[in-house]
Amino acid sequence: MKSLQNLPEEYAEIYSVNLQKNKKIAVFVNVLAIVIAVVMTVPMHFYIPITKLFDMQQGLISYSIRFIVLSISVALYMVLHELIHGITMKYFGTKKVKYGFTGMYAFAGSDDYYDKRSYITIALAPVIVFAVVFAILNAVVPAQWFWVVYILQVVNISGAAGDLFVTIKFSKMPKDILVFDYGIGMTVYSKTMNLK
Repeated sequence: MKSLQNLPEEYAEIYSVNLQKNKKIAVFVNVLAIVIAVVMTVPMHFYIPITKLFDMQQGLISYSIRFIVLSISVALYMVLHELIHGITMKYFGTKKVKYGFTGMYAFAGSDDYYDKRSYITIALAPVIVFAVVFAILNAVVPAQWFWVVYILQVVNISGAAGDLFVTIKFSKMPKDILVFDYGIGMTVYSKTMNLK
């Protein structure tokens, strides 16, 4: 279904979340991100020790390059993550995507309304795309570079805690919901729940 520029008259607000204002949900999402990061990192250390990241057998230059590449890649990933949200929004008919950074969160938003299936696709698109890309890279890079890529994977999955939160929350809502995502928050509307 294509996005809607106007909310149908029979729809009413049933849920709203703003990660800048709702401290309880913001804390929950950040704790979830930390838990995901720990769960992903600790077991992997026993597969390929994280000390490989700090291995200096190939010299100081190789060691330094790994950390420079990691730093640049994390910043680039954050931009690409939001860009994929935006590309997916455009796929569903959005004319103009708004991008921004609040100091805590980078975001992509719009003035459109998305049906449930479309919005869940928008929310999960970056994490799925990068999960596949980083998994392939992890399978082919040398051991010294494994953690450079794997840290990006951890950032990908844990950094998508907010996307995972809204996906689970919205999955439990009626089929007819429309989601308005303005970047730092979302408002959900429903016709079914408005009739009750």
